[in-house]
Amino acid sequence: MGFFGKITAGLKKTRESLAGAIDGMLSAFTKVDEELFEELEEILIMGDMGMLTARFVCDRLRETVKARRITDPAAVKDVLREIVAEILGDDQALDLATKPSVIVMIGVNGAGKTTTVGKLAHNLRAQGKTVLLGAADTFRAAAIEQLGVWADRAGVDMIRQAEGSDPAAVVFDTISAAKARGADVVLCDTAGRLHNKKNLMDELSKISRVIDRELPNASRETLLVLDATTGQNALNQAREFAAAAGITGIVLTKLDGTAKGGVIVAIKQELGIPVKLVGVGEGIDDLMPFDPQEFAAGLL
Repeated sequence: MGFFGKITAGLKKTRESLAGAIDGMLSAFTKVDEELFEELEEILIMGDMGMLTARFVCDRLRETVKARRITDPAAVKDVLREIVAEILGDDQALDLATKPSVIVMIGVNGAGKTTTVGKLAHNLRAQGKTVLLGAADTFRAAAIEQLGVWADRAGVDMIRQAEGSDPAAVVFDTISAAKARGADVVLCDTAGRLHNKKNLMDELSKISRVIDRELPNASRETLLVLDATTGQNALNQAREFAAAAGITGIVLTKLDGTAKGGVIVAIKQELGIPVKLVGVGEGIDDLMPFDPQEFAAGLL
């Protein structure tokens, strides 16, 4: 199944909630008026786009409907799809131009971070890249063992130290091994960080300094893993992490288990951070590059 099939299936709950509400609302109107826009804005807010993004979308919708002289409520949905796709922008592929490139995964515990690392390692290996995992989540009980299971499933090697070790030291060892082995990608799991834990953010800064020193010219991605089922809380997490770390992209997990997929639109509109990968199932192949156009089509 390709991206559109998987994203359509993965967005089933969101689509039934959001698109179903929009279709029901539009069918009740015989003309396009202010009441229609107000009801639509409320539906978008309930669909976890958030108030700011819902208002922005509806303002753009008003302008476009007026410019195109649209009078049929049924035509509004197509315009809405266009606006959502425009907000999400073009495809944002991972930057893996150098050898090695570095990917650092960050995010709070429970978002699916370690699982995502394993799935991404599998994807990259399937593309013919050699991947070396760094088990830099050294504080959570059994995190290293969990990543080891995923390393075995993905068929990649992992660098580890004892539980409680310095995460930056693990990253250093992983980079050193990657240089020696000629690996294409260094992929590091990190401890689940809460934005208000200063020591954990300091730890992330230390990891970043190690990468700067050891691979100063390497392509680097810092990916924030968010749980789609948390809706607006995911947006709040993204806002706080973005203020403390140089996030290059979002990985949104568990899209298939929630009706809150609209938060993707809010993250891009309000923070300007692209969603680069989405999780649409529990299988090892269910982490996929994000396609904004097909997402908009699957959502609406």
